[in-house]
Amino acid sequence: MRKVTKVLLLLKDMIYESTSPLEILRFAKYYRSKGLDVIVVLWGPMGIILGKKNKVGRMRYDDEITECLTMGIHFKCCDLAANLIGLDESELIKGIDLVESYVVADLLIKYQEEGQLIFSL
Repeated sequence: MRKVTKVLLLLKDMIYESTSPLEILRFAKYYRSKGLDVIVVLWGPMGIILGKKNKVGRMRYDDEITECLTMGIHFKCCDLAANLIGLDESELIKGIDLVESYVVADLLIKYQEEGQLIFSL
């Protein structure tokens, strides 16, 4: 059995109607604190909203993401979903990478082949 050294967390749920974004951020911080390499993929038209800067609401998502980025957690935002809702790269929180959808598909294959952890909400 291989030891897990990397975690791929996928977020597709709406940020204001679900606890999934908060859970993903908490899992990301937890796994990173365990020394694992962590990538959070924001995909789907609702999931990518988490990466948009200057959101309003009760949850302090922007601060949570900044804390994650400081910890060395990587965020990738799917360009297909961004294009669907008209989200421009300049609207993303600094440090979040806008990537082509095939990058997400390749990450899924790579992590699966390596026996690493993939978690989706």
